[in-house]
Amino acid sequence: MVDLFADRVLVKNNKDQDELDTEREIVTRLQNRILMLFFASAESDTCQRFAPTLHDFFKQLTDEFYVERSAQLVLLYVSLDQSEEQLENFLKELPKKSLFLAYEDPYRRELETMFDVREVPTVVVLRPDCSILIPNAVEEITRLGPDCYRNWHEAAELIDRNFLTKEDFEDKSMRSFTDPVRRLKYKVEDEKKKKKEEEKKKKKQRRGWGVGGDEGEEAGADDRDGGGSMW
Repeated sequence: MVDLFADRVLVKNNKDQDELDTEREIVTRLQNRILMLFFASAESDTCQRFAPTLHDFFKQLTDEFYVERSAQLVLLYVSLDQSEEQLENFLKELPKKSLFLAYEDPYRRELETMFDVREVPTVVVLRPDCSILIPNAVEEITRLGPDCYRNWHEAAELIDRNFLTKEDFEDKSMRSFTDPVRRLKYKVEDEKKKKKEEEKKKKKQRRGWGVGGDEGEEAGADDRDGGGSMW
């Protein structure tokens, strides 16, 4: 992914429009993540209608209000606008955590040709190695919403596979055939963790009873049973 934007400048869609212009910054932001290249134009009515859907899709996967942990997902707007003013206006419809290429950057058009973009809106989904996961995910995002990210995450074979939404804890409805496996995995891990904590507590208690540990406990039990009683 990083190679695709080597020696390029990516801009954050925030108030100050901070630039990611060093290799380290770009690596930190893009490495081991799924990248969505959003090709669109403000003058397209279809793009205007799709923008809120994409905004909500990305927000529900990356905003801590919705998820315990942000998805390994990056959204980059590749403007096909006819003016910088159009680009600036359209950015207002996109998430603050998204990135974009400056209007004066000719790489916008190179990417359009590279990924054979023939219509707008187009969302090209890329694996971390820059291979194409989905040529155009607009229909899938519209139809499935955030649920489709699970399929992307598995197909992209990301290193970190611990993504969970809050709904996994609150809503037990199954979303895919892999859900039972996920739930069993986390249930087993929780049980192991609890078992270890209980063992630690017992060891601490035994140390508090003095030298002898388990032997001292057994001796006390014998006394209670009458083995050492004067009666």
